[in-house]
Amino acid sequence: MTYKNLNLYLLFFIIITNCCAQKANNKLDKKLISTASNFINTLGENNEFSGTILIAKKDSILFELASGEASKRYRVKNNINTKFNLGSNNKMFTGIAIMQLYERNLLDLDDKISRYIDSSWLPKSITDKVSIHHLLSHTSGFGDFFNSTYEKSAKEYFRNIEDFKPLIKGDTLAFEPGSQVLYSNMGMLLLGVIIENLTGKSYFDYVSDNIYDPLKMDNTACYEMDKPIENLAIGYYKSDGQWRNNLFKHVIKGGPSGGGFSTVRDLHKFGQGILDNKLISDSSKEILFKIQTKLDGPAYKNYGYGYGFVVIEDKQNKVIGHLGGFTGISSGFFTSLNDGYIICVLSNYDAVATQIAVELSKVLLDNN
Repeated sequence: MTYKNLNLYLLFFIIITNCCAQKANNKLDKKLISTASNFINTLGENNEFSGTILIAKKDSILFELASGEASKRYRVKNNINTKFNLGSNNKMFTGIAIMQLYERNLLDLDDKISRYIDSSWLPKSITDKVSIHHLLSHTSGFGDFFNSTYEKSAKEYFRNIEDFKPLIKGDTLAFEPGSQVLYSNMGMLLLGVIIENLTGKSYFDYVSDNIYDPLKMDNTACYEMDKPIENLAIGYYKSDGQWRNNLFKHVIKGGPSGGGFSTVRDLHKFGQGILDNKLISDSSKEILFKIQTKLDGPAYKNYGYGYGFVVIEDKQNKVIGHLGGFTGISSGFFTSLNDGYIICVLSNYDAVATQIAVELSKVLLDNN
């Protein structure tokens, strides 16, 4: 970052911080803003953060900021409405969609997936063992579809759920369903197959009609990356000390397990929709946000997992959300169910948004 750009960044940072500080009415508000400010002040100076952050309490935005570039090639700066790849945050939308179908009595969470997924995907001897509960909670025994077949495939071919079939066909279970935990992108993809078979709509149309549109999330979708999309950030990572874009690293279009795009303001609307029961009822939220498993790994260590949502709780508070990451992608979203705080962090760099979101979620829990 040049000296001139750094001064402009810091000026914008000061304006935003001072504006938002006027809305900080209690100790927790100020602690969240201070934590976010310290991160951005340090990371921004070293060009280690490129993205957006929004912190809100219900409908009141306490802090929002955009930093870095959406396109390094054309030197286009990020703004608060820039669309970023969500990574695995799309799993939340899939979990909500399944719970909506549950509320309509179109499925039961203990149903075996053989009722909805035919043998062109997987043999019945496997699907007869796996339930919707197993897919939602990452206890199915399925793993990932980012396998050797994926690596050898042209990424432009993966545009619809059906296109992923060659990556899944012939897969086996790593363990007896329900006996262990294995984070599974494949399991979430199969939930998309179930949604399509039950509704007669594409997965993309269903979540648009039943999640994005009701909340006016106008900048959220699984965009096809070979089409010109306004105000969309390209992902970047460093290789041998040089910046490279990630366009050839992931599929051309995201889906039920991840890879869609959104903005921090749209995610704020999503958080409000959860809090206000605009998507599912209180009773369904109790099911969705009940800890089913404990996930391990660098991103989710010591976190609980419900159905498509990370769940962190103590005796006084419950924080739900998700993290996302891939080459040139990082994201984090958390909502405090007890007091209505909403944290949204998106970046077109590796890991950094996840790190910031996790630290902000800790502030919510440490407050108790």
